[in-house]
Amino acid sequence: MATATAVGASEGSRPGTGKARFTCAYAPHFGMFGNLAGDDAVRQLEYAAEQGFTAWEDNGMGGRSVEEQTRIATAMERLGMRMGVFVCNPATAWEFSFSRRDAGMREKFLDEVRQSVEIAKRVNATWMTVVPGRLDDRLHPELQLAYTIEQLRPAAAILEPHNLVMVLEPLNPFRDHPGQLLARSTQAYAICKGVNSPACKILFDIYHQQITEGNLIPNIDACWDEIAYFQIGDNPGRNEPTTGEINYRNIFRHVHGRGFTGILGMEHGVSRPGAEGEQALVDAYRWCDDF
Repeated sequence: MATATAVGASEGSRPGTGKARFTCAYAPHFGMFGNLAGDDAVRQLEYAAEQGFTAWEDNGMGGRSVEEQTRIATAMERLGMRMGVFVCNPATAWEFSFSRRDAGMREKFLDEVRQSVEIAKRVNATWMTVVPGRLDDRLHPELQLAYTIEQLRPAAAILEPHNLVMVLEPLNPFRDHPGQLLARSTQAYAICKGVNSPACKILFDIYHQQITEGNLIPNIDACWDEIAYFQIGDNPGRNEPTTGEINYRNIFRHVHGRGFTGILGMEHGVSRPGAEGEQALVDAYRWCDDF
């Protein structure tokens, strides 16, 4: 793996650390720096900030106590870090929840959206991940697309007054998530156009889309006006950039060059164990961010 070049103090450095802030808002998650920072959530945030990270994400934020959510939000505000995504609909993400015109399932999802508004306010979040459930092999795909749009419109109406955004995540069907309704970025694009709301956008997970469709930069460009969030993971292995086949330095350069100022969530593992592996992860991001 290529190693990072030395980075000196700059105007964007964290005070007293000599570590420059990253150009892009890469967002680690809890547990990623457990060896270097320890188990405490706030100490992990502090360590990430010391390394130059300016964002964080936590899929499981909704499952944390109100006290812990508040503690995390307070620490992030103090550190000048932005909150990335949490999962909006954990209860309906893996059911036939969007693919069928089911009033009970729709209301279950909308309840999750309402609860997510309160979580987002508490942790200063803007984006929440929505996974539109399972594909029904007994219904035409076009019907399921229409039902999904129908279900997302009232959800968008709940989120719009709060300036919150649900980001739809296509998941690869070949390695991790067979049978899910949403697999391709172009499907997500069509759904967002159908919902037609600033509260419904795309989470473009680069790992998933490399497996599902490849052609990453052209597909990012094709869906650009509906993409609000990215997630990262190399392939194969779903670990940090430079461990697989994806040219992340070029992708980060391209996304940044197009003016993206949002968050890129580090939804991946660490390829090597222990503190050495965690440091190698930071070094990999330094190398990919050097453009």
